[in-house]
Amino acid sequence: MGLQCGIVGLPNVGKSTLFNCLSNAKAQAANFPFCTIEPNVGVITVPDERLTKLVEIVEPKNVVPNVIEIVDIAGLVKGASKGEGLGNQFLANIRATNAIIHVLRCFDNDNVIHVDGSVDPIRDKEIIDTELQLKDLDSIEKKISKIEKMAKTGGDKEAKKAFDVLTIYRNHLLEGKSARTAPVAEEDKEYIQDIWLLTAKPVLYVCNVDEASVTKGNAYVDQVKAAVKDENAEVLIISAQIESEIAQLESFDERQMFLDDLGLAESGVNKLIKAAYRLLNLATYFTAGVQEVRAWTITRGFTAPQAASVIHTDFEKGFIRAEVIKYEDYVKYDGSEAAIKEAGKLAIEGKTYIVQDGDIMHFRFNV
Repeated sequence: MGLQCGIVGLPNVGKSTLFNCLSNAKAQAANFPFCTIEPNVGVITVPDERLTKLVEIVEPKNVVPNVIEIVDIAGLVKGASKGEGLGNQFLANIRATNAIIHVLRCFDNDNVIHVDGSVDPIRDKEIIDTELQLKDLDSIEKKISKIEKMAKTGGDKEAKKAFDVLTIYRNHLLEGKSARTAPVAEEDKEYIQDIWLLTAKPVLYVCNVDEASVTKGNAYVDQVKAAVKDENAEVLIISAQIESEIAQLESFDERQMFLDDLGLAESGVNKLIKAAYRLLNLATYFTAGVQEVRAWTITRGFTAPQAASVIHTDFEKGFIRAEVIKYEDYVKYDGSEAAIKEAGKLAIEGKTYIVQDGDIMHFRFNV
């Protein structure tokens, strides 16, 4: 679907280290591929244990996993909103993404110099937030200036509504708060769609910690969780150092042994990729046959015809019905369609069916 998450953070917080570790995620995801579109854009396989299980059952000739794009965005300095440093490039790259992964340094290490001389994840967060908010404020002000006259003459109700909504956003940003938390009804967010506010994008906070803190966090992590409690944002704890060490191991088995020794169920990179997938509001359905087992990416809430269009637009145009098997039932009956039908676990769904994450689907269509 071409959706991107952008990784942002101040220098020396572990941002690029995590991005580089993602390039080795293939050995943690059944050896599926990673590739680079540009020097700072990676197409990353989404780890999914369900796909692995379906492959075991079906033994297909071909396997296609889900992927998402992760962008390592140029570093930021104070004044980026006014073009300082790589500010214009930084802000343009964020604008092109669909969601933000914000890496915060939450570890002490005298050998890794912090750009501001001390470790303070809340200060770091506020530096980036402020630059993005200032840029958004500029965008809001420009749009308000275009419609203000029409809104205040009273003859254009749509302009008046847009002015009122934009004013809410402007006041919220002036309070040092991001657009994503503005008290605006969901349907009114259409008035900012054309200006692509940076702080309206969903965000995931990644706390980069030392090895001792990777399972339970630390005081820095607690500060971050307290600071973002009203943002409806996930906080993920990862050690970039551990991920870098994992990336140097040759095989999947070696990496798994390393994780077991640390008491970790899975790598931080895997957790990060899955969290990024959720952040983009994505879901997965599967098609399964001896020729191919494939994971398909859809936006949560897609109807069956919309999901079918991801395979081919003709599938949506000529949609007749969808045959749906729940993943748990498919596994329970070992992929036997006859046994699944006999148990009454194959559902016939029409155009209004909302596809559920994990559904195994077959579409009937006529073009």
